[in-house]
Amino acid sequence: MVTGPILIVDDEPFNLAVMEVALSDEYPLLFARSGTDALAVAIKQKPLLILLDIQMPDMNGYEVCRRLKADSRTEGIPVIFISGLSDVGDEKQGFAAGGVDYIVKPISRPILLARVNIHLSLVRASVLDKSHRDAIHMLGDAGHFNDADTGVHIWRMAAYAGLIATAYGLDAEQCALIELAAPMHDTGKIGIPHAILKKPGKLSADEWEVMKTHSKMGHDILSQSDAPVFQMAAQIAMHHHERWDGSGYPSHLRGAEIPVAARVVALADVFDALTMRRPYKEAWPLEKVLATIKESSGSHFDPAVVQAFESVLPRICEAKEIWDSKEKAGDNI
Repeated sequence: MVTGPILIVDDEPFNLAVMEVALSDEYPLLFARSGTDALAVAIKQKPLLILLDIQMPDMNGYEVCRRLKADSRTEGIPVIFISGLSDVGDEKQGFAAGGVDYIVKPISRPILLARVNIHLSLVRASVLDKSHRDAIHMLGDAGHFNDADTGVHIWRMAAYAGLIATAYGLDAEQCALIELAAPMHDTGKIGIPHAILKKPGKLSADEWEVMKTHSKMGHDILSQSDAPVFQMAAQIAMHHHERWDGSGYPSHLRGAEIPVAARVVALADVFDALTMRRPYKEAWPLEKVLATIKESSGSHFDPAVVQAFESVLPRICEAKEIWDSKEKAGDNI
């Protein structure tokens, strides 16, 4: 739950009292009686929402809002104008200044509460979305913390997965989820011993059996969340090493039994692995990589996913150039 105060700004004590009565049972409140004070309180207290009068003696509400939006410390705080000015032009000017809503005086408590609740729910959704993205980045990085891969690999591969999913014909929401979930495909590697992950040569049979357990470990970690992006990530983690012909692991799924998101990420992951340099191999030439993927259509990869990949190859190569430049510059994401 996102908690925090609401800042009410009005030069008239009566108006402040009316809004205090309307909101104090629901929310912690802060008060300011001038534009200058409002700016100072907003910077110091970081309110979740600002209810802002327009007609004030020192600085009108439009200018206060413009200054709030121009300051990186306060630009993200939503502003609702509360004003006796009811012309359409006044409302238009309020939105142009950066306000998210406009309530005309006299204030109706049910309307004020409804508008405040709506905008605070949007704030909560934004914070939750950021929390999800932060967790995605941390889990993605954690999966490769002791691996030989660079951190850029997972974000580059995710970009490929999003392009392939779109070309495959999945809807926009599914494509966005796949691109968000893809970086967590190897989260389970945090449970694999360092000596195996860092081994420069070929793994022994016993070491390979240990390595294969990362799929289920990743699934078990990620499936603890009910959020759609983590549910998809869990599915991808479990099945991105399955093969179209049933020879993959851990469940030996065949064909359409393999979740489509895992089929897409499997190809994106292999393409990136083959085209990147690792301690035990050089990057393969693009022509050799494409030939290998084409030869693996119907055995390793879903033929329809291969077709989708080929249809967006120029865009995938563009994405590769962008992420390769980030890697050379030392950027991790």
